[in-house]
Amino acid sequence: MAIAHIPGFSRVGAQRELKFALEAFWRGDTECHQLQGTGNMLKRRHWNLQRDAGLDYVTVGDFAWYDHVLQTLALVGALPTRFGINTQSMKLEDLFICARGNEHHFAMEMTKWFDTNYHYLVPEYTPDIQFELNAEWLTQDIQAAKQAGHNCKVVLLGPVSLLYLGKEKKGLTNRLGLLPNLLKIYETLLNEISKLGIQWVQIDEPILSLELDLSWQQALIGAYSLLGNTPVSLLLTTYFESVLDYKSLIEKLPIAGLHIDTVRAPDQLLSWHEWAVQHKKVLSVGAIDGRNIWRLDLGQLYETLEFLHQSLGHRLWISSSCSLLHVPVDLELELGLNPEIKSWLAFGKQKLYEISLLRDCLSHGKTSYTAALEENTQIQLTRKNSRIVHLARIKAAVNSIQPNMSERSSAFECRIEQQRSALNLPLFPTTTIGSFPQTIEIRRLRSEYKRGAVKHLDYLQAMRQHIEYAVKEQEALGLDVLVHGEAERNDMVEYFGELLTGFAFTQYGWVQSYSSRCVKPPIIYGDVTRLEPMTISWTSYAQSLTNKPMKGMLTGPVTMLQWSFVRNDQSREQTALQIALALRDEVLDLERAGIRIIQIDEPAFREGLPLKQRDWSDYLRWAVNAFKLTAAAVQDGTQIHTHMCYSEFNDILNSIAALDADVITIETSRSDMDLLDAFVKFQYPNDIGPGVYDIHSPRTPQVPEMIRLLKKASTVIPAERLWINPDCGLKTRQWSEVVPALKNMVQAAQTIRQVQQEQITP
Repeated sequence: MAIAHIPGFSRVGAQRELKFALEAFWRGDTECHQLQGTGNMLKRRHWNLQRDAGLDYVTVGDFAWYDHVLQTLALVGALPTRFGINTQSMKLEDLFICARGNEHHFAMEMTKWFDTNYHYLVPEYTPDIQFELNAEWLTQDIQAAKQAGHNCKVVLLGPVSLLYLGKEKKGLTNRLGLLPNLLKIYETLLNEISKLGIQWVQIDEPILSLELDLSWQQALIGAYSLLGNTPVSLLLTTYFESVLDYKSLIEKLPIAGLHIDTVRAPDQLLSWHEWAVQHKKVLSVGAIDGRNIWRLDLGQLYETLEFLHQSLGHRLWISSSCSLLHVPVDLELELGLNPEIKSWLAFGKQKLYEISLLRDCLSHGKTSYTAALEENTQIQLTRKNSRIVHLARIKAAVNSIQPNMSERSSAFECRIEQQRSALNLPLFPTTTIGSFPQTIEIRRLRSEYKRGAVKHLDYLQAMRQHIEYAVKEQEALGLDVLVHGEAERNDMVEYFGELLTGFAFTQYGWVQSYSSRCVKPPIIYGDVTRLEPMTISWTSYAQSLTNKPMKGMLTGPVTMLQWSFVRNDQSREQTALQIALALRDEVLDLERAGIRIIQIDEPAFREGLPLKQRDWSDYLRWAVNAFKLTAAAVQDGTQIHTHMCYSEFNDILNSIAALDADVITIETSRSDMDLLDAFVKFQYPNDIGPGVYDIHSPRTPQVPEMIRLLKKASTVIPAERLWINPDCGLKTRQWSEVVPALKNMVQAAQTIRQVQQEQITP
């Protein structure tokens, strides 16, 4: 009989219980034991969900208070040494200082987890780091799960991936030199886990989805030659890509089993099946999509996997492709979703039952589950033939796109002169990324309006008051280019999706982005088009309140795609082009309304990049084209901005330059402007706004530190091409935090202008 399990589950809870508990604790409204109580409640609930769905193993160790990489660093005593945290006396509050910073410390750098919208904190490896095991929280979780009667499998982030995902600091030149000492900690930990009665440990090495140089490949061989001799059975877990490139490497490892992602990389299944049969290993098949919400095609999967079960039996494990961290928790809560669309979907809880059903069909034969197979087949046919999914005129519009539609009429050198003359901005112009605080009052107003408790005209008047407040605050602060603050927007993707065809929305479809920050991705189920203008009235009203330039704010087509659950019945390129055409109409309407700066945000541009470089060219081709199709129709005097954050850009700067945005703003504060080095080496041709302070930290940035960053930036980027801005939007901050931070930013800009003027004055 096959075995059912998952690599991991959501942490935040179906109704974001962890989010609210964390934020209450950070505000000082609750004590640490109350926060821990919420965490323990969620762990128990999620273990029970797995048991009740019929999974053979309940996964323990996937919970994290902020991020699983940070949690692993705490486990092995590898928190950054600059925080001075004693591993043995470490408190939960210490984790949050590392993650969020305080008045004494900058927060750890944050970046995307492979090609997902989940963020992790980047480890910092220094010569003085001393690994030390601190496994109390993990052993307590194991004991609690076992006492509740669960058959447990423990999950750990593997040691080689933990090192690979970090950065070398304070003169360390080769973090692989730290591996022997780190392996001693892992060896001790695996022995301790074995003593608690655990047989299987899922050890994640997601870097196997990347193109690794020889030193990292050898490190994996050395690491598992040691760890494979511990008393536990190791399930080496990979996801997000094929790992066939490393078949000869993996064959050398003394592991008991291998987990593969057959949603992203179905072509690897047969080869790994042969390996499992030949070497009598467990093969865990990630056949249920852990990153999207479409219901499984039971008949197709049964036909694909039946022969594997015949040869592997109980050594065939059925699973989701990756952790269910990346999907919402429970579809049953969605009472307002279109019933037809809802029938096509499965969230985390439902995927647990899909995994069990697939296992049972394989174990007992499909004739025992005829009704389930017939129902599933009918659902697949209904979706394929649904009238609400396919719109011929939209497909025709995409097919009629011509190459010249994606090109500006003049080169940047010509455009920028017109723009500078028309905008008349000072050197080092200041602006923000777009959003201002989403206060309780604003969120309550939107909620009441949505349920009909506030009349339309009253809603418009109230929102205009919030826009007016944001404009007046920016003018008082002395910012040069203003924004309307986005009070009317619930989310940078959801807001636009609600005004386009082909999008559906959930009430509780929350997914963790990092820590307490959750997003509710729209569902792109059908063809996309714009029915009417989406932002003109709000932006035009804001512009009427000031003589300063007002930016029009749009979310770009690639980010709209990446941050949604995307239909899987056509190529992502086709969907991106549909979105681009809809946004192109909005861009032109903004220009006609007199808006001369239009920002088209693409924070997810790099996120969509395939994990293997050999696969990049096709994605970059259509992603660049989608952005340019959105922006290119404007006149030379209209300035196009874009924003990108929390990504490494070094290796795709050609494509970022190809976007041909007049101004790009990027996150650089957590990396101390290190990201700019790549822009300099590449000789990036257009204007740049490197973020001068970290908006995700509650600390107020001081003028001297921003001046230092600006001076550092101005040594590598010409002054006439530098903008000054925070590193991301301000919606998650309070006005009491935003005002002093921006006041300091404007003061820093004034100081650096004076310095620049003194340098050029004879």
